[in-house]
Amino acid sequence: MAALLLVLVGAACYIGYLVYESKQALKDITTDADPSVVVAPEDSVKVKPVALMMLGIDSRKKTGTLNTDVMMIVAMNPKTKSAVVVSIPRDSRIQVSGYNSRKANAYYANFLRQEHNDGLKDKEAEQAAKKGMRTMFSKFFDIPIDYTAMINFQGFSDVVDAIGGVTVDVDMDMHYVDSADGTNINLSKGRQKLMGDDALDFVRYRKSNDGKNMSSDFDRNQRESQVLGQIADKLKSFSGVPKIAGVIKAVGSNLRMDIPAGEVENLLKTYYGISGSGITFIPLEGTWKSPYVYLDQAKLQAAKDALQAKLAE
Repeated sequence: MAALLLVLVGAACYIGYLVYESKQALKDITTDADPSVVVAPEDSVKVKPVALMMLGIDSRKKTGTLNTDVMMIVAMNPKTKSAVVVSIPRDSRIQVSGYNSRKANAYYANFLRQEHNDGLKDKEAEQAAKKGMRTMFSKFFDIPIDYTAMINFQGFSDVVDAIGGVTVDVDMDMHYVDSADGTNINLSKGRQKLMGDDALDFVRYRKSNDGKNMSSDFDRNQRESQVLGQIADKLKSFSGVPKIAGVIKAVGSNLRMDIPAGEVENLLKTYYGISGSGITFIPLEGTWKSPYVYLDQAKLQAAKDALQAKLAE
């Protein structure tokens, strides 16, 4: 009985710790949200499909860059507990009426620069830049994009570490060193378990220093899908439960969303347990002609149709 009591007390303390960590993480994550916004019950993510723009930003201090090197549009449906994720190659040439044509990953930095030039301070400029991204890509994909989520490279690594790594098929030998930004990729071909920094290298890899073993945007999108599917499955599994606190910390420190705090809680409750099989990954493809990737229009239309269908289910 004493042993059982200790287990119960330990479990209660751990649950309390998770609640505390969750509340703190939620506060950090939603710093970009407008606290005055109140979402009506009939419009909540609990009952209504939602579309998010997810941006993975390269914000390393050594380079000072703000390119969104990972770009995804996510459509989620609460009735089917499923999602469609469309990956956009970073070098895609994006053409939208009323906007200058640029590479996909250059728009955020450009919007941010414009907002700073208009006199907005850092946080306000970032919020306006994210809104600009949502507005433009809503037109591009012909869907309403409701919110934006932005995570930095460190957040990706920390989440993978928190779940104990991911097992993936490394499709080629990957060796690349760049002293300018501290990159040191050293992976061998084959199925293997990768921890955070190596998993990030796996997703980011472009080519070796000698120009061999080239990797396209399309290859990287496939790797992103492979890793994200693994993360979803691990979080769903019972073995992932003790690691949730670490995941909460990693996410809270590195993820920023402009979703109201209450809706983030609803989002987590509604979609907790979604597995990799419940997520359809659609990497956009096209033809590389320096300096752009020209997207295949038929495949782009198929991706638009899939997003629209998920929001209409």
